[in-house]
Amino acid sequence: MNEVPVELRRVTDGLTEGKLKTLAGVRSFERGLDYVDAVSGIEVGDDWIRASVRGAERYEVKLVFGGGRTGLIGECDCPYGQEGNFCKHLVALGLTAVAQRGGLPRLRETARERTRNLDAWLSDLSADELLALVRDEIAEDRNVRRRLESRAASARGDLAGLRTRIRELLDIGPFARYGYVEYADARAYAEQAGQAVSAIGSLIGSDRAADAMVLAREAIGLLAGAMESVDDSDGRLGEIGADLAEAHRDACRAARPDPEELAHWLITHTLGDAVDLTDIDPLDYEDLLGEQGMSALRRRAVEAWKANRTGWAEKHLMRRLAKAGRDIDTVIAVHAADLAPNGHTHLLIARELETAGRPDEALEWAERGIRDTEDLTVVDTALVDHLCDHYTRAGRIADAVALRRGHFAARRTLLTYRQLRSASQAADDWPAERESALALLRADAVRQGQRGGRPLIDALLDDEDTAAAWHAATEFGAHDDQWLTLADRSRTTRPAEALTVYRRLIEPLTHQTGNDVYERLTSLLLSMRECHRHLNTPADFTAYVISLRTTQRRKRNLMRLMDEHGL
Repeated sequence: MNEVPVELRRVTDGLTEGKLKTLAGVRSFERGLDYVDAVSGIEVGDDWIRASVRGAERYEVKLVFGGGRTGLIGECDCPYGQEGNFCKHLVALGLTAVAQRGGLPRLRETARERTRNLDAWLSDLSADELLALVRDEIAEDRNVRRRLESRAASARGDLAGLRTRIRELLDIGPFARYGYVEYADARAYAEQAGQAVSAIGSLIGSDRAADAMVLAREAIGLLAGAMESVDDSDGRLGEIGADLAEAHRDACRAARPDPEELAHWLITHTLGDAVDLTDIDPLDYEDLLGEQGMSALRRRAVEAWKANRTGWAEKHLMRRLAKAGRDIDTVIAVHAADLAPNGHTHLLIARELETAGRPDEALEWAERGIRDTEDLTVVDTALVDHLCDHYTRAGRIADAVALRRGHFAARRTLLTYRQLRSASQAADDWPAERESALALLRADAVRQGQRGGRPLIDALLDDEDTAAAWHAATEFGAHDDQWLTLADRSRTTRPAEALTVYRRLIEPLTHQTGNDVYERLTSLLLSMRECHRHLNTPADFTAYVISLRTTQRRKRNLMRLMDEHGL
């Protein structure tokens, strides 16, 4: 009598704390420990356990055994669980089940006994008594009433009535405040809206697939309109949209609509606002469209694109269909009809042609992108990189250098300087190129005046020309991070100048608080100590530190850091 049933044995064998920790991760597992006492209403089936867990809200959780790679699958309707994660609520249920392992068979038998008793009681009721019971439930539970109303309309063949029910299910009115459904009410609205999917699905199962198809389309439109007025942070409406899309496909497979009509709806939907809700791909209907429908689909897509060649949705659809049909020329034509002024579209075309094994045409489009971009300050840098890589592979080093030179002249940044240096070094011509590049940066510094020399100093530092960088910083001024880099590189060769930099950078930090500030200040002090060591003036450093400790003594964390470093 107390033997664990064979069906339930895999439940008890597959459930361990180690497996729960592996699935949830350490953090969720530890948080789940705090929710064990919040588990209630445990029910046990042959290969599942479910319960409610009270968190910020009451969540329904379920563990299914024997599935997935680990042999254990968790389902929870909390936001984290709905993203596919094994959440703390599932951990709590699992830990509760582990603790009550010996009582699981009893719980399962109790659930079965309750079901048998309920079935027996219902079977003994007369038709009038059953009707009265259902009426009582309808009066108390609005969701039950709406589900039954939908089934009734479906059973009567009342398309108008069912349409009205679906409109009511998707109406945000009862949940909205000032025309918007806040996050706190979004879940209740989503639960109601989800009943529309069930209502449409019941039509498919009752040989009324054509009606289901029509209502699915209408429901998609209604839900797409409602989403603008709902805080769907948890993504529940997106899931309902995906379910409606699946119901529409199922209805189409059962009803086999006219291919031309289906193609027209697919194009209209794909180019409309509701596409973001369902993510319907017309190519998923290829088996239903057949040759006639696919021909109509392509024809209508071309018509829509010709009417709006710059529309993102129209271009995306055309490229999608063309790629599916391996029609590279159409893909190119769609891109070429709306060229971006910075050469980005030229680059896309070049990549498509390279993938198609047409390198000469790819190169022509890439070079055209550079020519068509009148101002290289705004050119897509990826296009420049792409073309330079091609030149380098083809042994056209001089062309790569020329392009990098032009790009640097237009956009004098550290990145373009490095790219010019790399290309010029490959051509064994960096000294001459460097002189010209630095002349441009110096001219900019002279023109911009005080602190206009940052790009020049960055370039000199990147070249590890510290002496020239010191000179430029002295002449044009530098930012604190550049001065710090100069000082760090010059502690041994120019300790006096480096010491002056460190003392200047420390001063403003003495008026600030926070552990990050204290760590920076301590690091600067250590650098100062090294400078004094090279200058053979340790007594001066000791006096400075004593004075600093006196003025900063209230900052206990700073004092601790200085103690740790012997300062």
